[in-house]
Amino acid sequence: MGAHLWFYFVPYEADISRVLQALRQREFQAGRYNPAVPFPEFPVEGLSSPSPGAQHASIEEALEASEADGTRSILDMERVGESPDYGAVVPFSAERLLELFGTAQPTREMIEQNMDFIEDLERGQGIYVIVFKDQKPSEIFFAGYSYD
Repeated sequence: MGAHLWFYFVPYEADISRVLQALRQREFQAGRYNPAVPFPEFPVEGLSSPSPGAQHASIEEALEASEADGTRSILDMERVGESPDYGAVVPFSAERLLELFGTAQPTREMIEQNMDFIEDLERGQGIYVIVFKDQKPSEIFFAGYSYD
C-alpha cells in the first residue's frame, strides 16, 4: 500500500527521550494510531483532531495489532537514536539543517514551508528537529514514515 507520513510539533524540553515517550503516551491515549484510526490525520491540531481514545491495553498491544503496517504514528518510534534505524528518531545534523533551511536554528515556519526532506526518510524511521522562536528552542518537530 505504501508508507504514510506522520509528523508532530510539541513543546520543547531538553530531554528528547522524555518528550518522545510523553508524545507516544499522548497519542496512544487519544487513540490516534492504526488500527484504532486506520489513517490518522496530520498535523494533530489539539482538540479538533479525531480522538477516539485508546483501543488497546498498551502501546505494545497496539503495535502488535497494527501488524506490518505499523501504527502510522509516533507509536512506532520506540527510542531516540544517533544514526538512522528502525523504530528510532534521530536528529538532523547542523550541516543538514544549514543545507535545508540556511540556519542551524530553523523556525516552525521554515519547516512547514520546506518539508521536502521528508522524502529522504526510510520506512519505519524518524527524525527530530529542535524548532526555534526568537533564537530560543520552542518546539520539537518529529516526523517519519510508517512501515507500510
